[in-house]
Amino acid sequence: MIALTGGKILTMCGKTLDQGTIIIRNDKIRAVGSNLDIPSGCRVIDATGKIVTPGLIDAHTHLGIESEGMGWAGSDVNERSEPVTPGLHALDAINPADLGLLEAYQGGVTTVMVAPGSANPIGGQCVLLKTAPRATVEQMLLQRYAGLKIAFGENPKRVYGADRKKMPVSRMATAALIREAFWQARQYLQQQGEKDFKYNMGLEAIARVLRREMPLRAHAHRADDIITAIRIAREFDVEIIIEHGTEAYLVADLLAAEKIPVVLGPALSTRSKVELKDKTMESPALLYRQGVAFTMMSDHPVTPSCFLSLYAGLSTRYGLPARQALRMITCDAARILGLADRIGSLAPGLDADLVVWSKDPLIMSARPEIVMVDGEIDFLQAPPPC
Repeated sequence: MIALTGGKILTMCGKTLDQGTIIIRNDKIRAVGSNLDIPSGCRVIDATGKIVTPGLIDAHTHLGIESEGMGWAGSDVNERSEPVTPGLHALDAINPADLGLLEAYQGGVTTVMVAPGSANPIGGQCVLLKTAPRATVEQMLLQRYAGLKIAFGENPKRVYGADRKKMPVSRMATAALIREAFWQARQYLQQQGEKDFKYNMGLEAIARVLRREMPLRAHAHRADDIITAIRIAREFDVEIIIEHGTEAYLVADLLAAEKIPVVLGPALSTRSKVELKDKTMESPALLYRQGVAFTMMSDHPVTPSCFLSLYAGLSTRYGLPARQALRMITCDAARILGLADRIGSLAPGLDADLVVWSKDPLIMSARPEIVMVDGEIDFLQAPPPC
């Protein structure tokens, strides 16, 4: 067992403990509180003067499937041969040795969602990983089926219409291709159990969404694309998460009313295409004031995942309360991912994923000194105590 003592503990699920103790056994948190009795034989780690938080959660990345420093050979993020490829799975392309994964871990990001890219109207299935270095991706796996990636707006039009002169050339065609695939999957479900039923890997992936076993994760920047994504989700009665959501603040009332979450960002990208022209750094504060459930992404490698805490900190400059800035990349992110019973907070029974910071993690000069994933410790800035 391990006892982490003396630090200021930001549990994110309850009160802050100015000088608290966390008891960890194997891969789980066993107790959190002040003046706890430390079991005999416990390894004690003194965190006096430090800040302890849950491990950070980056809810939208392409880590491991767009491996850094490898160019074309390490790029497996988009399958551009066909516009509709729901049967693909990011899990099969992840390189656990990607430097970006290691740096995310060293930056205090302990959980990441890895998604296919946005070239295709339907790009494939997403996965959730723990970032601690492991030999195989199976050893990092947190959730195999984390969503089905769909994409609206400029990217599918450019990749297929502008570059290859095939469907989709327009937003109409993008929506039609998604609808057609979902209608086929609905018929596929109805045919299950019949004598001549034939398994189809792509339709089975969409069937998981129709059965509400995983959500749609809809790449949508412009407000009208966000509304189109919601329209399709309504038609098929499926759960949806808006990814990027550059203009989500323009339809925040609808998102709040329908309880549709947003994975917002990346914050530090430029207005590199037309659908980003109304991007604003005030988006987190605007969504917060409207009651929209949201978290912030890095979209790694667009911006580095390892600086997620800095992106959250920057949002406080534009009106987001500091407490909420940290919540959105811990407990709120966990809730949006459907894993609040495992990660995102410091409470008994949850995974022992935490970070010991040199100071407030929203401050630029803060450094992760200890990162723990599933109870295993990595001392990044200081040697283990004697």
